[in-house]
Amino acid sequence: MSKSLKLISGTSNPEFAKEISEYLETPLVDALITRFSDGEIRVQIKENVRGSDVFVIQSLCPPKVNDNIMELLLILDALKRSSTYRVTAVIPYYAYARQDRKDRPRVPISARLLADLIQKAGAHRVLTVDLHSAQIQGFFDCPVDNLYALPVILEYLKNKNLENLVVASPDAGGVERARLLANKLGAGLAIIYKRRPEPNVVETLDVIGDVKGKNVIIIDDMIDTAGTITAAAKMLKEKGANEVLAACTHPVFSGPAVERLKESPIKEVIVTNTIPLDDKKFDKLTILSVAPLVGEAIRRINTESSVSSLFI
Repeated sequence: MSKSLKLISGTSNPEFAKEISEYLETPLVDALITRFSDGEIRVQIKENVRGSDVFVIQSLCPPKVNDNIMELLLILDALKRSSTYRVTAVIPYYAYARQDRKDRPRVPISARLLADLIQKAGAHRVLTVDLHSAQIQGFFDCPVDNLYALPVILEYLKNKNLENLVVASPDAGGVERARLLANKLGAGLAIIYKRRPEPNVVETLDVIGDVKGKNVIIIDDMIDTAGTITAAAKMLKEKGANEVLAACTHPVFSGPAVERLKESPIKEVIVTNTIPLDDKKFDKLTILSVAPLVGEAIRRINTESSVSSLFI
């Protein structure tokens, strides 16, 4: 028998939480989340949650990444001290995920540190979307459900009825994602071979695969400064590609990203709503919602049903 379901939203992506609330037909718990005069975060859960199965929805996204993390930790701690049955941290975008290994001397493994903090604060389970590295699940000692936005993107692309398709991975690390999408679309596969001399600086070298006269979809887990994806699009056009589209789960869009995407040869940029964009929207941007996918996962976790069928 499922426990009473409770949903709590942080302040990072309230519209996303509202969509989940509507999908599950469950109102959001009344929670006070404000700031003290010195800037410290104040949290108070204003409803009884004793014995409830509580899901805290908070994307750890820019522009206030560290504030959003601290807010999540305080909400988790408040719930831990409120005799809940179980607390699940629903994190559509997991911050610090790119710092998942010690690749240079004297650097932190930030993704592991964040995992430790979330568990210590009181999370019994984590639900997230498209972790940058799947092995981050191993940083947690609690269950982690890493959902994929690919089914949502796939459905949208199928409805566009594009012909002569090739799916391109912007780097070697994303080949499996691109291969899976290509198989589902019955498309060809291409790989952009690149070298990154330093963070957020990309030097694109070549493309592996036939893209001449093809419509190409570049697929990645996130677009940050858009250096990688715009450089890839330019190279694909140079190699004779017809139309170039870009798709990703997490539209981080930091620094010059929006201007780069506007000025690039990319015809359409397809993203999901794991990160609110607010003033970063532009004409060729399409935003797909993964809130129903996350909402369905919440329902199944609450009812102790299988989540595996949600994976592509």
